[in-house]
Amino acid sequence: MKKKIWFRYLITALAVIASSFLQTYAIKVFVEPANLLSSGFTGVAILIDRITSLYGISFSTSLGMIALNVPVAILCFKSIGKKFVISSLCQVFLTSFLLKVCTFPPLFDDVILNVCFGGFVYGLATVIALKGNASTAGTDFIALYVSNKSGRSIWGYVFVFNTCILCIFGYMFGWIYAGYSIVFQFISTRTISSFYQRYKRVTLQITTKHPEQVVDLYIKNYRHGISVMNGYGGYSKAPMSLLHTVVSAYEVQDIVQLLHEGDDKAIINVIPTENFIGGFYQAPID
Repeated sequence: MKKKIWFRYLITALAVIASSFLQTYAIKVFVEPANLLSSGFTGVAILIDRITSLYGISFSTSLGMIALNVPVAILCFKSIGKKFVISSLCQVFLTSFLLKVCTFPPLFDDVILNVCFGGFVYGLATVIALKGNASTAGTDFIALYVSNKSGRSIWGYVFVFNTCILCIFGYMFGWIYAGYSIVFQFISTRTISSFYQRYKRVTLQITTKHPEQVVDLYIKNYRHGISVMNGYGGYSKAPMSLLHTVVSAYEVQDIVQLLHEGDDKAIINVIPTENFIGGFYQAPID
């Protein structure tokens, strides 16, 4: 058990480091050369930096990231999960530090390429953090807090929030770069929702000759409900059972492997679930 816990801590630490480096790289290589505004509180920090510089005041992006994220982290500390919030703050502090010390040459001279590749890389940085039970904090905290309460992904609403920030950016610094930044945000948000499957649900239909064995194994390891319907095979006429359960998409691979331990000949059909009404157990992030 201790080895498993330490392994999880190691994965989280590696995810935080990789995410911080990737986020820093995206900002230095794609965002800054193209005069874009990144998403979330990092984008707000960049906007504050640019606005204060107009009045001869220095309020760096690194300082802004810390000042904006810490209060939200304190508010979400109990609601989301202590380990998750602490790991996310480590990601913010590390990214803030790397933005101060790292320099990367621009990769493209073309704004469109910076927007497309930058949006994908920035979104990927967030995905890596989330996969490792951390985040890039800020609006991620808000999105995960609401998603945990509602059981639905709200990354689309995060995109709307970012777009509102970009309207301020466009009004003050030019609409063409605000337009490019909105496309950047869209690509980043779509990357997150495509690769982070926590709030997507699927239906599993399992056909098995050993329903009791499979169900007992499933209930022992998961808290989702499962239904059993008895019947027989149309070709063999042998007694069979059809099991029915709804699970989170990120759990599917582990559940399929578990069910095959109970019946290695079980037939499992995975069906996307567009809408689910009723009680559904959502495991804590920690």
